[in-house]
Amino acid sequence: MFDVHQIRQDFPILHQTVNGKPLVFLDSAASSQKPLAVIETIDTYYRQYNANVHRGIYQISEKASAAYEQARKKIGRFINARSWREVIYTRNATESINLVAYSWGLSRLKPGDVILSTEMEHHANIVPWQQVAARTGAQVRYIPVDEQGYLDMAAFEAMLTPQVRLVAVTHMSNVLGTINPVEEIISKAHQAGAKVLLDAAQSAPHMPIDVQALDCDFLAFSGHKMLGPTGIGILWARREILEAMPPFMTGGDMISQVTFSGSTWNELPWKFEAGTPAIAQAIGLGAAVDYLVRLGMDNVRQHEIELTAYALDRLNQVEGLRIYGPQNPQHRGGAVAFTLGSIHPHDVAAVLDGEGIAVRAGHHCAMPLHDKLGLVATTRASFYIYNLPEEIDRLAEGLDKARELLG
Repeated sequence: MFDVHQIRQDFPILHQTVNGKPLVFLDSAASSQKPLAVIETIDTYYRQYNANVHRGIYQISEKASAAYEQARKKIGRFINARSWREVIYTRNATESINLVAYSWGLSRLKPGDVILSTEMEHHANIVPWQQVAARTGAQVRYIPVDEQGYLDMAAFEAMLTPQVRLVAVTHMSNVLGTINPVEEIISKAHQAGAKVLLDAAQSAPHMPIDVQALDCDFLAFSGHKMLGPTGIGILWARREILEAMPPFMTGGDMISQVTFSGSTWNELPWKFEAGTPAIAQAIGLGAAVDYLVRLGMDNVRQHEIELTAYALDRLNQVEGLRIYGPQNPQHRGGAVAFTLGSIHPHDVAAVLDGEGIAVRAGHHCAMPLHDKLGLVATTRASFYIYNLPEEIDRLAEGLDKARELLG
């Protein structure tokens, strides 16, 4: 049973007041809150078996190593990886994408090659490809977004020439909420001989992810958006691709042998994990995955659809408010970006903060998309497993107040 009131009891941060009013946290697209199960798992690591992994033959080091690697296996099952060796720990989705850009991209791309991205991407899936293109002579081109917030699939097919080597696309937009038709994108890209990287930072926390069914080549996501701690992310990639890629960083733990004349690399996944890793964070992410698995990702997604449908209906009743992205909750996630007349989004967010409501305001690391929309910034409310319809009512009331004060 998906009981939101019961779930909220697991999140101590939600039981506080801000400016004298109960906290309404609507910024999970930036970073989610953490349940007690995750907080206590990390606390137990530091209290009982804090030690470096893979290097100690004493008991607590072996316990830490076992917990660290067990978390990797949990994450692999969570996304249905073929092997836990395909699961690479990084700091976040941004580092995961950079790993692919610099390890795979620099060693594969050449002048005349094309990387296809989209106009709705987060900067983390734009800037690395621009940098790699500048160093290799490749080009980055962007699939257009239409007025409803969907990708122009006809334009995508026209752009999918034999020169395209990689399609780097977000699974779910962090601004528009759009859930892209990635199965179709992947199939068509593979038919054209291109690899596909999915930025799943917004989708992995909110819906079932099956890398085998998706048939993508790379998948990146962050722990902190899916109930886990900051400082831990995941890159999944096909084993044969990872085997052929050179290391991203070098140093301790990613080596097999080092001599004064040269070095050889460790086997997967440690080949891409130089230095002392984020041990507590990885173990904490494993606990977050356990929590989500207990809830059931189909249930998580269904709750989000219902909450988003309610939000679209309720917020569209606010005078002067414009929502960006698809109006069908089945086609989008629970990130709702909007403008309120001519009021600056930062001012809207400030008024809402006075009401105890936490939202995000700005370009959300998607400046090109905002340029496309003719906007400097938007206000964004985003929902997760612990949010309730009455919190959306509080948001709508706060927006009415902002309009009265500033409109």
